[in-house]
Amino acid sequence: MADFDRNVLEFYQLSTPFPTEWPTEKDNKSDDSDSEQEQKKQKLNRRKSRYQALERAVSNRTSVVQGSEKSANGVSNLVQKDEPDPLGTSESVVRSLRQLGVPVQDDVRLRNRFLLSSTSFSPALFLSQMHATADTQSLLNGLDVLSKSIDQKSASLKVLVESNFERFVRAKATIDNVYKEMKYRGAEPPSPGRARGHSRHASKSSFRNSSGGAALGTNPNPLASPLPNDTRRKNALVKESDYGVMGIKTPLLDVSAKAEDVWGPALGGREKEENLKTVSTSLDRYKEYIEASSNIADSIKRKDYEALVEEYIRARRFADEARKLVQDLGSTPPSETQTYQILLAARMWYDVEEQIQLFKREVWRKLTSLHAVSRTDTLAGQPQDQHMELIGLLLELGVDDNPIWVWLLSRYDHLKGKISSAGERAKVEIEVLRRRLANAEKPAPQMMASYLKNLGRQAVESRATGLDAPDVIELWEKMLSFLSGLLSAQGILGEVIEFWQTVEGFIDGKAQKSLPTGYNGESRDHHRLSTQGTVDLQKGTIELVDMIRAHVFEFFAGAPPEDISLLFSPLPPSPGTPMSAGLSPTTVRDPRFNFDANNLPPPSPKRGESWEKFAFWPPTSNSVSGVHYLSKMLTLVGSGASEMASVAPVSQGDAKQLEMLRTLVGAARERCVTALCAAWNKDAENIKYVEDWKRSKEMGDVTRMPTSFASFEGALLSGMQKILYIPEAMAKSGSGDIVLPPPTKLLQMVRSQYVTTLYKALSGMVENAERAVKKADDEWTTDVDMTVTSGNDRASLQSLGSATVDAGDRNVRMLLTLGNLHALRTKVVPNLNGQFENAFSVKLTDESKTIKDVLGQIDARLFQTYTRPSLDALRKIIRAGLADPKWAPPKPSEVKPYVYESLLTLVLVHTQVSTTAPSMTHQVLSYLLEQISRELLECLKSRPKFDLGALMQATLDVEFFAQTLSQYTTERASGIQGEIYSMLDSKTDNTARARLQDELPGMREVLKKLREQSRSEFACFKRPRRAAAGGGSVSGASGSGVSVSASASASPTLERTATG
Repeated sequence: MADFDRNVLEFYQLSTPFPTEWPTEKDNKSDDSDSEQEQKKQKLNRRKSRYQALERAVSNRTSVVQGSEKSANGVSNLVQKDEPDPLGTSESVVRSLRQLGVPVQDDVRLRNRFLLSSTSFSPALFLSQMHATADTQSLLNGLDVLSKSIDQKSASLKVLVESNFERFVRAKATIDNVYKEMKYRGAEPPSPGRARGHSRHASKSSFRNSSGGAALGTNPNPLASPLPNDTRRKNALVKESDYGVMGIKTPLLDVSAKAEDVWGPALGGREKEENLKTVSTSLDRYKEYIEASSNIADSIKRKDYEALVEEYIRARRFADEARKLVQDLGSTPPSETQTYQILLAARMWYDVEEQIQLFKREVWRKLTSLHAVSRTDTLAGQPQDQHMELIGLLLELGVDDNPIWVWLLSRYDHLKGKISSAGERAKVEIEVLRRRLANAEKPAPQMMASYLKNLGRQAVESRATGLDAPDVIELWEKMLSFLSGLLSAQGILGEVIEFWQTVEGFIDGKAQKSLPTGYNGESRDHHRLSTQGTVDLQKGTIELVDMIRAHVFEFFAGAPPEDISLLFSPLPPSPGTPMSAGLSPTTVRDPRFNFDANNLPPPSPKRGESWEKFAFWPPTSNSVSGVHYLSKMLTLVGSGASEMASVAPVSQGDAKQLEMLRTLVGAARERCVTALCAAWNKDAENIKYVEDWKRSKEMGDVTRMPTSFASFEGALLSGMQKILYIPEAMAKSGSGDIVLPPPTKLLQMVRSQYVTTLYKALSGMVENAERAVKKADDEWTTDVDMTVTSGNDRASLQSLGSATVDAGDRNVRMLLTLGNLHALRTKVVPNLNGQFENAFSVKLTDESKTIKDVLGQIDARLFQTYTRPSLDALRKIIRAGLADPKWAPPKPSEVKPYVYESLLTLVLVHTQVSTTAPSMTHQVLSYLLEQISRELLECLKSRPKFDLGALMQATLDVEFFAQTLSQYTTERASGIQGEIYSMLDSKTDNTARARLQDELPGMREVLKKLREQSRSEFACFKRPRRAAAGGGSVSGASGSGVSVSASASASPTLERTATG
């Protein structure tokens, strides 16, 4: 039964009697296709051997042994696929070895070493593997079985030889006869020297040595030296005739050449086809692996990194499979398929790894050079997380170094170099501009004041081009650009904060959540930063913050740099070098900042100016541009310091760094306030040059000086408030610990400077009014497009038309200055005081009172200066008129000429005041009326007594003054007039008083007539009528005079005088 099972397995070529699936080898090796495959192999080998006929005969024979194998060329052999154990312990050697774990089913050579029928049978290997556990008795039993088997086969062979002995003899004789016939061509062979028995070996030796033996004979042998015409020589089976085939060799070669020419292409194409089919089959099986190298190269070229990673992982998997196969094989020789797979994987992996290594180096270079790309370019087109893509790509491909750490370290080095180079280069460029500006010609005060004219607060906040000279504005912009490049969110500080946020993300493990772990998780270790690395990154961040703080602190608190040697050895720009340009508006470097031996920067001058000790203050800059830019710069400093303090390594564990940040803000603020107060004081001295004697369009009776001064002081107070409190920085969360409230010392400094500037500005205004104008006449122009708001002013100024303001007239300047002082006292200064109190949360109680007193004193002094010439002239006229002996006629019928002359003088004064400063008209004429009344009192007091004529004349003169100037009568003037009548009453007798009572009606008529007659001359003193319902402005000199009886002041007085 066992033999039957084994025979079945061998016949159907099965490994088990109960297979579960169709064997794969049956798809390629079927019984039906054996003959066809054999024919194909024979055709392929047709031109490979000259013994094709013999090979065909052998290959066409079927194996006489059941289960025999075929060689690679299709020829059958006697080696069986399986056989029973020669020692009799098993029916199948192959099955027993497979159970023992020996892979003989797949390896033909190894199997043949265990089969007794094979010439490569190894007894030692057979016993060591097949009978490794057999004992001595089992081996002895097997020896008996083997001996019996040998005896049986020997007996069978003996029987076979005995039964076929005659056939063997006849076959031998036939072969010898054929050989002799071919060799000797029918002639008798030479007799041997001695008789010897028949032997197979003898025939062989004779065959091999026949030609040599013939040549050694003494008698000439016709075969050894054949005649040329002996045709039998061609067929002789000797070496010279190529063993009988020389005759047909040439024709065969010709026929072969012809056949090759005719059938070679066809047969060769068929062969190529078979070869190509074989190659195609292998390529189809390993197509993905063969194309891996080209696919990776194409992905790198197209920058398709996803496809690159997929192809690389596939290649690594194939290489790992090959490595595992080699490890599994150990010392076992691989099969042909396994060899092909291993060689293909090795070749493929060599090409892929070479490309990937080059690509990795390029990715490392890109990763470490990403920092040279500016943020604007990043926002414009480059993805902000490009470094994450490159890090992820390196992790996917697998690297030894941690790309996260490498990128963070390179980023730190880049920021450190950028801070150092940008800060040093910018400070040198600022110092070069500052020195050139300091050595330039100092601008005239008039030029400095020109930037303060028509200064509006809105313009200060929004536009800086007209605040100062272009060179000064350029330097301010350079400084602001330097601080913005360091401290703004778009500058270096923003990059440092972004760097720490990135570091923090990697420390917390949030940033690398989206990063790949690599092939088989090999890059997972790179996702974590070491403890020491984390500490180093924290210290590095603190160092970057401190570098920024140190540059800003040195800029504000330090003196102007003496060393500008960096200008003489500038670094050439390169992609890896941080551009100090971040601070320049264009990429082209300013030629002023290049080394030029013919135009070296001058040394910093030492003239004792206040700005010489400040590196951040442009020489000759005014306070308006200073407060504009310093408020912005302090905002950057305060915001930047707050941002730096908010960085976790600084805020959580570095108290010293926090204190230095507070010191930075405090020192910068103090230095800015000190520099600004000095410039503020200087501008207050030059504010007088702002006066251009042009009328204000809003207030027609003043110049543009009050508005300009209010704008100037308002801009300084508003900017100073921003500098002291830095409100924009205080709006940020957590800034209260860094931006502290201003100290009392600074507030007091600003308070004192504010009051000082007011005093200096007022003194300058008075100086403008009193000094002689030395300018050419055409340099003083008048704004004719002025407007008047009040009725009195409109009535007074309508006659002006396009009249000009005579700035060369001292009285005109004084009147305009008085109007300016009045506007300052009533409107401008109170508003400024309120702005100061609101801005700095202080009360200017004492200062306000002092300022008010000073304004009153200045106004009174200037008023006295203006009215003194007119008052002196009036006193002279009145004294001369009253001293005239003909002053008191017996019965007066008119006022004396000195009265008309005095009133005409007042008309001139009225004209000048009403056309220059209408709001001052009432004040000036009221004051002059008071002084006229006092002068009349003093002069009349000098007379010992008054008779009736003198009493009537004095009454007419005083009443005519009072009624004509009734619009300007004040309580003081009325009181003085009362004193005059009392004095007149005291110096007359009762008779005169009684007679005066009788003359009162006549005196009223005289006064009425005189008023009617002088109505046109003194119309300017007439009280304007209020507009009627129908409308119409009060203008001109029309209107009736006021009689004595209608006078509110004259009638009671005359009554009181008459009755005593």
